[in-house]
Amino acid sequence: LDSNVSIKLTALGLHLAYELCRANLFKVVSHAAESGNFVRIDMEDSTTTSDTLELYRELRAEGHGNVGIVLQAYLRRTIRDIHALVPLKPNVRLCKGIYVEPPEIAHQDRERIREAYMELVDLLLDANCYVGIATHDPVLVDRARASVARRKLPREAYEFQMLLGVDEELRDLIRAEGHNLRVYIPYGRDWYAYSVRRLRE
Repeated sequence: LDSNVSIKLTALGLHLAYELCRANLFKVVSHAAESGNFVRIDMEDSTTTSDTLELYRELRAEGHGNVGIVLQAYLRRTIRDIHALVPLKPNVRLCKGIYVEPPEIAHQDRERIREAYMELVDLLLDANCYVGIATHDPVLVDRARASVARRKLPREAYEFQMLLGVDEELRDLIRAEGHNLRVYIPYGRDWYAYSVRRLRE
């Protein structure tokens, strides 16, 4: 399949032991490389952010180019994280962020989160990083479309990303304009529990 794999590190043992998670993660990424596939390391709540970024850096330092990271626009630290990652030219999926975090860690105001999101999209695009613009917010989709148009970016420099079954009309509009769009699909025996959890969130 012309598809990628997206994984959450707590499912690979991050809360049990860093080294256990590292071993499992390296096994997944190495196996994916053998079949020419790409692995996206998803981001979870703020207690996992530093370890997740460190594991991503370790993978890149060992020559794994088939791996990308997710960053959350509502976290106050994300702009610093991007500046630190830019030398690696990371492949980044940028989302708003869905976990409940305190105000000292994350922006709370909807419009401020939108502003942060676009600031980070622009920062990544200007640094020639590949950006997965992951949002179902039509306001952000419009702003992102304008941002890539201003830069006259080729379609290979970015993509939009959405979850299966969410705002298919907006998804069709994005595709009709010729943008690349990736749809995230729950896979495996526990797909239903995952889907219910996301609906609750």
